Amino acid sequence: MSDAFAALAPEERIITALDMGRDEALALAQKLEGTAVWMKVGMTLYYREGPSIVRALQDRGFKVFLDLKFHDIPHQVRGAARSAVLSGADMLTMHTVGSAAMCQAAREGAEEAAREAGRPTPVTLGITVLTSMDQEALESVGIMRPVAEQVKAMAAIAKEAGLSGVVASPKEAAMLRELLGPNAYIVTPGVRPAGAALGDQKRVATPAQAVLDGASHLVVGRPITQAEDPVAVFNSIVEELKDIHLQ
Repeated sequence: MSDAFAALAPEERIITALDMGRDEALALAQKLEGTAVWMKVGMTLYYREGPSIVRALQDRGFKVFLDLKFHDIPHQVRGAARSAVLSGADMLTMHTVGSAAMCQAAREGAEEAAREAGRPTPVTLGITVLTSMDQEALESVGIMRPVAEQVKAMAAIAKEAGLSGVVASPKEAAMLRELLGPNAYIVTPGVRPAGAALGDQKRVATPAQAVLDGASHLVVGRPITQAEDPVAVFNSIVEELKDIHLQ
């Protein structure tokens, strides 16, 4: 694989998902300080703590992926994205099923906030199909396309809206890299080191396979956060990624 992310250090590819309370999240962040680069704050943590948790993580030197999956009318989503970036988000998400117009509004709100705050333009990502969903789950909500075709259609919306990239399962990473080109962010949840429990994830891959297939960044939650030694697990993923050879 050859893409614009080939030179990234393994530590820069791994995003640790902090789906827990504030004290536990900051305790884990302290353990990973100086080792990890990215932390993901999702709904569980953000809806309880608000922007203060983003600032607390950034004060410790982390980049923050604020994963709130915006989905509303364009006006609301533009304002939400603007607020997220003003709170400190370096990366944010929205549901592509909300339309290209909605995604474009989110991107514009994020860019406007970055200019206002004098910060780098944040990474904007379109959610394609959640990694907890399989074909049966899609059909249960009236979507009859095969999973891969639905992912491709949603990725095309993200591209049309000018987003930085997409969130999708590692199973679709190779297809998306071909579709979106070398500069797109392809962020993959559903990454499980060999031997790790799958939990509620349906479409998964190991860290090395996800990157070889085209993923730029990997979201890893419970295999790290629920480990007896989270730092050791994080470092084992780093070592796994060091052993792969990107062509």
